[in-house]
Amino acid sequence: MALPDGTAESRRQLETWITDIAIRLLILGVLAYWSIKLIAPFVILVVWAAILTTAIYPVFVWLRDRLGGRSALAAILITTLGLALILGPAAGLIASSAGTVEEFSRNMAAGSFALPPPDPAVQDWPLIGNKVFELWTDVHDNLADVVGRNKDVVISTGKTMLGIAAGLGFDIIMFAASIVIAGFLYSRGHALADGCRRFGQRIGGQRASGFVDLAGVTVRNVSRGVIGVSLLQALLAGVGMMVAGVPAAGILALGVLILAIVQIGPAILLLPVTAWVWFELDTLTAVLFSAYIVPVLLFDNVLKPIVMARGLKTPMLVILLGVIGGTLAHGLTGLFLGPVVLAVAYELLIAWVGTRVPEAPAGPAAPPPA
Repeated sequence: MALPDGTAESRRQLETWITDIAIRLLILGVLAYWSIKLIAPFVILVVWAAILTTAIYPVFVWLRDRLGGRSALAAILITTLGLALILGPAAGLIASSAGTVEEFSRNMAAGSFALPPPDPAVQDWPLIGNKVFELWTDVHDNLADVVGRNKDVVISTGKTMLGIAAGLGFDIIMFAASIVIAGFLYSRGHALADGCRRFGQRIGGQRASGFVDLAGVTVRNVSRGVIGVSLLQALLAGVGMMVAGVPAAGILALGVLILAIVQIGPAILLLPVTAWVWFELDTLTAVLFSAYIVPVLLFDNVLKPIVMARGLKTPMLVILLGVIGGTLAHGLTGLFLGPVVLAVAYELLIAWVGTRVPEAPAGPAAPPPA
């Protein structure tokens, strides 16, 4: 049965329209895939730059106003300070490590390398003192024999340490590059925020622009509540250990900072230090150190929720779950992305639950009984 001319023409027009849409979607898909492949190596850089810009933007505005509205100068000063804080200690550590490795290699080649004998006080260290003393004595008496007996362990440990050093160096370079990229974004902060709001409106309507503001507030609160409180906690712990005379107080304070940021908590480091103080120092010093360090261990449990909850309607439990879960899933980047994702998801869920469901129209009335 032949179709009427009008029907055949409509079908041809429909097929042409479908073919045209399919070709357009294919071209857009290829462009999108190609673009993602090209920018994939820089995604972490851009994400970190966006996080830094969001977290530090209030500081940039304050400094710009103090400099008479000179945005470029304020951005340069903040970028320079950030690079100095990151690259300064890293350069010192690299130079010190290079000098140590060079001296170690020279002594090994000359056959003159030897560890000093262990101090008898090492035996008094809690739990590990005797084993450390025996191993140290063995290495001091016959280093070559110890290395030969544990060759596989030495090689494996060396590879692990080199891998950690290489990863740390790469992370430092990436973070420094993110600081530089953020330096170019400060002066365009308002324009970028407006662009994100318009993009959100295109996806989710007027409500989505509020999610952009929620994400910004969450990032700033997490940076203050996690990194800011962790810095304060590490500083106070370091001062206490230096005053008490704990060896390597600076390195231990750095460990406190890292453990606090990644949400493990510094207790696993400071509690053994406190035990060492009780075993090695006088009673008065141990009592004073304990009375000082216990509040330092606990004050973040009070201060962190207060700082992170400022200006947020999202429950504190949601933010903390995002911080911990994001850190476990994605490392330091997840520390910021986790609470943002959970906060937005929570607000979407609350909005969906609170939306009134329209009632179904009533059916025709039943006829009255005969």
